[in-house]
Amino acid sequence: MKLLIIGGTVFLGRHLAEQALERGWEVTLLHRGRHGRELFPEAERLLADRDGPLEVLAHRSWDAAIDTCGYFPRVVERSARRLAGSVGQYQFVSSISAYAHPWPDRVDEDAPLARLEGPVVEEITGETYGPLKALCEEAVRTALPDQALVIRPGLIVGPWDPSDRFTYWPVRLSRGGKVLAPGRPERTVQFIDVRDLAAWMLDRAGAGGPGCFNATGPAEPLTMAELIQTTRQTLGIPAEPVWVDDAFLLECEVGAYGEMPLWVPESYSPWTASVERAVAAGLRPRPLAETVQDCLNWHRTRPREYRLRAGLSPRREADLLERWARREP
Repeated sequence: MKLLIIGGTVFLGRHLAEQALERGWEVTLLHRGRHGRELFPEAERLLADRDGPLEVLAHRSWDAAIDTCGYFPRVVERSARRLAGSVGQYQFVSSISAYAHPWPDRVDEDAPLARLEGPVVEEITGETYGPLKALCEEAVRTALPDQALVIRPGLIVGPWDPSDRFTYWPVRLSRGGKVLAPGRPERTVQFIDVRDLAAWMLDRAGAGGPGCFNATGPAEPLTMAELIQTTRQTLGIPAEPVWVDDAFLLECEVGAYGEMPLWVPESYSPWTASVERAVAAGLRPRPLAETVQDCLNWHRTRPREYRLRAGLSPRREADLLERWARREP
């Protein structure tokens, strides 16, 4: 199996490359050379900026290509058109953010997609990210109508995650004490371990064919309370969650998803993307406890002075907990 990965050195791309090489596949990495040049010496490297000349792809062919880092439709279209006729399948990593808001109670792959209001821009914000991903999907399908496989992941988590948007929780709970827990305990959360996503995507590459899948997890609904409880049990730490409601977090201008990982106001997102199609096609999310422990183990290999890129700082959390305790009943 000959696989081209656009990216291949950061997070999802890194896990895809590692697992593909473990399967004995011939792997080619197309990237700019800014990260991970020391990784995977057995893989072929094509150094190029996908927004520039792509002559390195000329007169080449692969069984499948996986585009892990496409954000702007103009750029994605160039890559897809360049590879038309050269790949058996083109996987594009989109996002469940591509769906239009407000979400219905259950979001399957046929739900309406988000659209930009006004001209196409090349600036990623909370308002443009999803619509731009939807336009990228359209560009891929136009260029390769019979080879396009669109993957819409939710939050991708696990070792080597540069965002820390999940890693925050095992790290924070490992410190114990009172922990600010966002929203209703019973609200659902969704995410997918990067290793499970990578394995499933490679299986789909081997199977070939077009399609569209939501790729998140777990397979069964998971509440925020269950996430915190499983993390506490896995780590053996008697941390005490203090549940703080959406209205208070909004009043205190707490940033969703980044400053407060795994929290989005329920008025914005109910976290109800259906994964039935992906599970039927072989997606198998691993036990949550394994992801929790592996994330913490990986984090502990980082330099001692490293500071998480997501989550409340200890001072900010203490201030919020104090304000919550002082609120009028």
